[in-house]
Formats: sequence, C-alpha cells, structure tokens
Amino acid sequence: MPENTAPNSPQTSTNTDLPSCNRCRDLEELDFDFSFAYQPIVNFFARTVFAHEALVRGVNGESAASILAKVTDANRYRFDQNCRIKAVEGAARLGIQEFVSINFMPNAVYQPEACIRSTFEAAQRYNFSKDRIIFEVIEGEDVSDRPHLINIFTEYRRFGFKTAIDDFGAGYAGLNLLAEFQPDVLKLDMDLVRDINLSKPKQAIVGGVVQICRELGIEVLAEGIETKAERDFLLGCGVTLFQGYLFCKPTFQAIGQINPDAWS
Repeated sequence: MPENTAPNSPQTSTNTDLPSCNRCRDLEELDFDFSFAYQPIVNFFARTVFAHEALVRGVNGESAASILAKVTDANRYRFDQNCRIKAVEGAARLGIQEFVSINFMPNAVYQPEACIRSTFEAAQRYNFSKDRIIFEVIEGEDVSDRPHLINIFTEYRRFGFKTAIDDFGAGYAGLNLLAEFQPDVLKLDMDLVRDINLSKPKQAIVGGVVQICRELGIEVLAEGIETKAERDFLLGCGVTLFQGYLFCKPTFQAIGQINPDAWS
C-alpha cells in the first residue's frame, strides 16, 4: 500500500497503530540477562563521533560469544527484541546524542511492521529519537530467505530508520545483496581492512567497493582499524568513517573517549 494512504504511515502513526504479531504473543521470556558495551564510530575529517555501535556483553562485561551461545531458535525472537530495547535504553541513559547502531537478526523478524513495535515503544519511553537509530545486519548472517531480508530493510527505511550491512566481504551474499538493496552505510569487514596498506589484492577489492558505493550513494565505514597506516590508506580511497581500537575500544556501559593521537 502506498505510504501516503497507509494507516500506519510513519509520518503520522504512533506505535499503537502498528499491527501485532500473533506468532510472538505467547513466547516465553529469556532465562538469561545481558548488557551492552558501546564503541564509537568517527568521522575522521569532521573530527566528530558519527555513531556508537551497541555491542552485546554479559551483565558483568562478559564476551558477546558467551551471550550469543545461549541464543536458540526458541528464544531468538525474544533476544532480538530485548537487544533493541536495552540498546536504546542504554544509549538514552548515557546521553548519546549521535546515532546508535543496533545489530538485528533477520531470522527473528516475522513481520517487520509488527516486530518494530518494541523499538518504537523504547524510543518513546526513553525519549530517544528513532531518527538516530541505525539497524545493521551481518552480511554473513545465514538468511535462507533473502527477499525477506530485503523486505525488512525496506520497511525499516520506510519507518525512518537508517540501515547498514556489517562485515561486508566476509559473507555469502556480497555484491548480490548490494544489487538488491542499497543501505545507508556499508561496513567493510575487518579482514579486508587488516594490513590493507601492505596488500595489493585487498587494495584492489576495497577500492572497487568504495567506487561502487560512491556511485550508489552509500557511505563506507571501515571497522577494525588498528594502525595509522590502515587509516591513511583508506583515507586515500575516500573512506572517512572509521571504527576500531586505534580510535577507541568498546566501553562497557559507558561512552568511550577517542584516543587524541588517532587524529594525527
């Protein structure tokens, strides 16, 4: 249905106008808890923080792997929904004014317009603008129904959220996914970034991806930046958004401070 005739159009609707999903109504609550660390993403030339990625951690700062190991087909939906709520709550509590980037699991989304309810409600409850939320999916996520993923992205954009593909170059979809949907941000996988200044094949691949994204109007973000040599080569390619230990490590339940030496 066209946006200008839809009763749940994002320009005029509230979260109560969104449909509910009967498949989710009777699911049990999670039997484990978790928290988040936040890692800044910087715009190098502007010398500003562009966004903060919300990264899953245990309640005492345990690794993401220790939490993700508890996610099953039975609790995947609840976990995905709780991630959205906790990430927004944490960003609001910390006073984050920039974008917050939240990973989502496409296999946990039944109906995009129904499953987004909790995000709208959290944004309203914690007074965090939905316009400052980026939803990102790992390019290597095992998505058996790619049209479903494209539909999720399309609906999220329609509701006013920004979208991102994470770990681009590490997964199964690659350029085929990019041909079907153009996100706002594409995050280069850290394996492509690592020692790129020393690798002609990586340089050629990344240079080609950056050129494609430039033509498609997609911002490129290089993650996993650890050295100034990596940073400088990517700057030369036209990449200006960076994330990695050179700038700041993930900070548990706090906003990390950018290493001032990383700007020089």
